[in-house]
Amino acid sequence: MKRPSSSAIVGALVADAAALGLHWLYDQERIAHIEAKEGLAFLTPDAGYYAQSKGYFAHGGKRAGDSSSYGETCLLALQHLAAHGTFDRIAYQTEYRARFGPGGAYVGYIDTPTRETLRTLLPLDPAQFPAASGADDDQHPALAALVPLAATHDGPLEALLEHVELLVRITNDNEVAAAAARYACAALFHVLGGAPIEQALSRPLPLAGPALAPLLEEALALPALDGAAAAQRFGMACHVTDGLPVIVHIAQHAPGYRQAVEANIRAGGDSCGRSVMLGALAAAHAAARGHDEVIPLAWLARYRGLVTAADALAAF
Repeated sequence: MKRPSSSAIVGALVADAAALGLHWLYDQERIAHIEAKEGLAFLTPDAGYYAQSKGYFAHGGKRAGDSSSYGETCLLALQHLAAHGTFDRIAYQTEYRARFGPGGAYVGYIDTPTRETLRTLLPLDPAQFPAASGADDDQHPALAALVPLAATHDGPLEALLEHVELLVRITNDNEVAAAAARYACAALFHVLGGAPIEQALSRPLPLAGPALAPLLEEALALPALDGAAAAQRFGMACHVTDGLPVIVHIAQHAPGYRQAVEANIRAGGDSCGRSVMLGALAAAHAAARGHDEVIPLAWLARYRGLVTAADALAAF
């Protein structure tokens, strides 16, 4: 696998784990206070961070370096492609049900799209799985599985987008979510193809649809990196209309991978939901520019799924 492609996948997974400790903390001043005392990335989730602050503590029992459900979905998609060589909808739905359903390997918070997808899939035989098994929901699970699909794709964008359409509707059967997935995957496709980041983020705007395109255009017009201000403008919540403009703003302006991930955590809210696609874009862009250390080695060492991800990457 080419270096930007492998960097995109690992960058997505590491960015998610880096954000876990302050995920769903909606208080930027509180995040700044914690950063000054304890740091920002790879913190152990602590209910005390959320005391008397706006936020939701969802990750009790997890440790620094663990994945959120977004990172776990990204890893599952990577393992699926490694095992099958291509995207197989029914096999992926079967594996998704096994990973996130009762008794599955994933233990942690289950969001609405995941819960509704499981509600559809659990009582059915795989041959009965509907192609659109997801919730009518536009939240960030729509973006969580896309990075391995784009990074391992060898062919034209049109063929990739056909798989994107199938993949996103497994968890998010919603047109805004599908448009976000098409746009984001096309942007990553262009970065992996060597396009300058500004061009990669602007070229697929026609795919973003009427709800997202004006927001993305506004985000791309912001003149300098300020993830916190972008999140205040567009929103910190779990909807792609909140998160994707923040992703493209940070991806366009961050000078490197670490700066992008840290800017995303400082922005607050659903930082893990944004981190998978942002981490992929930032890492692929840095690798394409020839950065010697795309992802900090200390961060790689702290990501607890690294061996599992490396085993799957070895298949390509």
